[in-house]
Amino acid sequence: MITKMNHVSVFVLDQESAFDFYVNKLGFKVHTDAPMGPGMRWLTVCPPDQPELEISLMSIDEGMMFSKESAQQMRDLVSKGTFGFGVFECDNLLVTYEELKAKGVEFTKAPTQEFYGFEALFKDDSGNWFSLGQKG
Repeated sequence: MITKMNHVSVFVLDQESAFDFYVNKLGFKVHTDAPMGPGMRWLTVCPPDQPELEISLMSIDEGMMFSKESAQQMRDLVSKGTFGFGVFECDNLLVTYEELKAKGVEFTKAPTQEFYGFEALFKDDSGNWFSLGQKG
């Protein structure tokens, strides 16, 4: 029986830029940053209050997972915002929204009360988009 998920991948266009975005703008903590062979890096971050969930910032490069053609297709999909989605939560959406905007996070939807909850939408520096909702 599966009991939990401990890793998930977010495909990024540039790991160094993603490192800056997730750590310095979103406030995530680096869990693992290790070389994985020539030109490869295993980089995981986690929300400060959820260290058991590692988000792998996975560079889209030709190699193990992607042929040259599929890597380019994947980069195109990510940069257009058509690939990648996640839901994050915070204690106070209005405060967090203002803090992240001040750090340069691009929001595509301001905090809005919806039938399912209070949320805003933002994109990371690669084009992946996320919902940010308020707990409770």
